[in-house]
Amino acid sequence: MGPVVQMGIAVGSAVEQALQSAGQPVPQPQNVLAMIDTGATGSVIQNGLAAQLGLNPVGIVQISTPSSANVPCLEYAVRLLFPNNVAFETTVIETSLQGQQIRCLIGRDVLSQGVLVYIGYSNLFSLSF
Repeated sequence: MGPVVQMGIAVGSAVEQALQSAGQPVPQPQNVLAMIDTGATGSVIQNGLAAQLGLNPVGIVQISTPSSANVPCLEYAVRLLFPNNVAFETTVIETSLQGQQIRCLIGRDVLSQGVLVYIGYSNLFSLSF
């Protein structure tokens, strides 16, 4: 299946602070299986995850995939929660990941901030920030 990691997706810290200040409950992070994708410019979440977190879009972007071009996708500010208490604030796009067991792609927006070592023949990897 490639380099995958069990991780959490949470509301961004600005949204969390606003909710806490307003006395509103903060949605619990969603646990997901994520794939590290060096071919993805940005990180992606599965359709529906933003609604589960109660997120509002912060923008819209056009993406291209191997099978389509100029597909409009909503952007959301989130916090990616990696194992070992590593948190990464970023903007993700929400789109369909049909036919996949994963619910998130970790793209080069995140990978550019760390070091990835992938030993393909053993299906082992190390990602550090």
